[in-house]
Amino acid sequence: MSTEAIKVTGARENNLKNVSVAIPKNQLTVFTGVSGSGKSSLVFDTIAAEAQRQLNETFTSFVRNFLPDQGRPDMDAIENISAAVVIGQNRLGGNPRSTVGTITDIHPLLRLLFSRAGEPSGLPPSAFSFNNPAGMCPVCEGLGTIVELDLDAFVDRTKSLNQGALLHPDFSPDSWYWLSYVESGLFNSDTALADFTDHEWQQLLHGETPHKIRLSWQGNTLNVKYEGVADKFTRLYIKKEDMSERSRQVFQRFTRSAACTACDGTRLAPAVRATRIDGRHIADLTAMEAGHLATVLAEWDLPHVKPVLNDLMARLRHLVDIGLGYLSLDRETRTLSGGESQRIKIVRHLSSSLTGMMYVFDEPSVGLHARDVHRLKELLVKLRDKGNTVLVVEHDPDVMAIADHVVDMGPKAGTLGGEVVFEGTFADLADADTLTGRHLRHSLPLRAEPRQPTGTLTVRNASSHNLKDVTVDFPAGVLTVVTGVAGSGKSSLVNDEFLSRYPDAIVIDQSSVTGSRRSNTATYTGLLDTIRKLFAKANGVSASLFSANSKGACENCQGLGMLYTDLAFLETLKSVCEVCQGRRFSDDVLRHRLRGRSISDVLEMTATEAADFFTEPKLRQVLHALTEVGLDYLRLGQPLSTLSGGECQRLKLAADLHRVGSVYVLDEPTTGLHMSDTRRLLGIIERLVDQGNTVIVIEHNIDVIKSADWIIDLGPEGGSGGGRILFEGTPADLLKTEGSHTAEYLRRDLAST
Repeated sequence: MSTEAIKVTGARENNLKNVSVAIPKNQLTVFTGVSGSGKSSLVFDTIAAEAQRQLNETFTSFVRNFLPDQGRPDMDAIENISAAVVIGQNRLGGNPRSTVGTITDIHPLLRLLFSRAGEPSGLPPSAFSFNNPAGMCPVCEGLGTIVELDLDAFVDRTKSLNQGALLHPDFSPDSWYWLSYVESGLFNSDTALADFTDHEWQQLLHGETPHKIRLSWQGNTLNVKYEGVADKFTRLYIKKEDMSERSRQVFQRFTRSAACTACDGTRLAPAVRATRIDGRHIADLTAMEAGHLATVLAEWDLPHVKPVLNDLMARLRHLVDIGLGYLSLDRETRTLSGGESQRIKIVRHLSSSLTGMMYVFDEPSVGLHARDVHRLKELLVKLRDKGNTVLVVEHDPDVMAIADHVVDMGPKAGTLGGEVVFEGTFADLADADTLTGRHLRHSLPLRAEPRQPTGTLTVRNASSHNLKDVTVDFPAGVLTVVTGVAGSGKSSLVNDEFLSRYPDAIVIDQSSVTGSRRSNTATYTGLLDTIRKLFAKANGVSASLFSANSKGACENCQGLGMLYTDLAFLETLKSVCEVCQGRRFSDDVLRHRLRGRSISDVLEMTATEAADFFTEPKLRQVLHALTEVGLDYLRLGQPLSTLSGGECQRLKLAADLHRVGSVYVLDEPTTGLHMSDTRRLLGIIERLVDQGNTVIVIEHNIDVIKSADWIIDLGPEGGSGGGRILFEGTPADLLKTEGSHTAEYLRRDLAST
């Protein structure tokens, strides 16, 4: 039996239609196709999932109890798979102690370097960690920041205690805490706090009394110890390990974070900061951008730690090569975007000497400027050339071009997709009669006649993050595209500075559409509320009957339509509910009809079918919006968990599509979109602008840039090398600009067509 290819037979996960495919091993294969065509279902939900499941089965049953639950994908067979390393787009997240340095394993190398070459010497490597009690600042406990009571938010000094000067809800008049200050005998409760003496003010905040205070509360008399309001708040809230979501929201209103003055925000103990190399302590190095740090380390002559330096330099070069040279090692991982998170994960694997692995990537070009996509391609090829099989789900033609093998899924999306419509080389794909092939042959032209603005929206003296006192005019009534290499300041300018000045703008960002197994298209768009009321009115019953989360739910499956059986270390068994046959509602509810259809029948309709069925204007407007953004094939009851990234973003856009005279801000809206979907998105944006809206788009996609009325280009590089406006004007004028990476790659694109 040949083992030169991964052979998948009869894959049926999600919308896959009994797909069989052979994927060459030790080569780079790109999977493409329209959003929702089945790429992720084949690559992640079938191939990668089965690889992980089979690997987990090699462990003992005891160990498997602690491993993620991996159910067997719906397929007939799979042969010749290798152990998989899955590098997805999910954000790294993490707590405040997780940084770029710790997640890339660069920080441990720096700790080793300082333990061997630092002066004065004597500290072990672990002592240079802010996560180790020996190395962390004793005041902030290694966080670099301290949380303290915000007195301006907590106290209204123009009021007295009786008037409610303590603004926290737990300290409001007639509360137990409030009573302890009013009946303490230390203050005049009718005196405004602004008129307190210094002694009274300190007593209120931090005071103590040797005697206990006698309080009358709800008919009881109690003796309690007096505690200053600031000290009480710190003990009850700041030092509390866990709290409810409501309490946390209230807590955040009355606190502020500030850099720890004991360690100057470095997180480290005094002895660690006293240990230096070439006059710098370890926090000085982690605060540098990766590119700058690589330059500094290259100048150090430390023969006795040369292997450590070489390893550090290699990892830092990987960060720079993948377009993340602008990140500092002390940057918290929870602040990274999805694209940055994925590239960080790639860096971790580039130093690995493992071969024969299967690396699976989910659109690694997301968030990358065309300049950095070329660097990404080199890294993917390196992984392949080390003797690994590389599978990439991708829409970028530049990434497709380096593939040894291309699999195109389609022909369309959802129920109209789920098939392999092409297998072969990229050159052959460009001649194929598929949506991908046709769009590869037809490039959009540069906008010849930009629309004229109807006014300006100005941002003055913007200095967030790396922005260098930027003042810029965003033209109103047109499509403005903000571009530049990763880290150049685009998000800082638009998401931080612009939105802080124009908070009424409608934001369509990259945050995911979240929900439980019960969330679906109809619940997210608000369609279900109106549909339930229609059923209730037609049948003279309560609307709650037509909710699968309420009275009308099938009792056997609790309205899920499926039964999930936990089999401990074995895969969770998922089966259709035998009582309701997957319809989610009780028989009594299903007997109620609206125009001859049950609630289950309606939820099985696609947006197109529902638009033909419903005559109500409110419903038809939402259904028409779904069709406009290319989601006409979605079933109303389709769970959100089954939607692709591109589908989720378009679903959010559909919810805010028909406002007139508004400002729309779209953050990389082509994320997860096929070329055909990008053209459809551009059509939607064109209509938004033609209706009198202002649209501002952060984007790297060349087709979007060519379609702009106005371009704002930031750079020239990322991090400290960016934050400046390189160009403001029309796409045609951008072509004449020197020193702009965007202009360079726009010229290349037009020259190749």
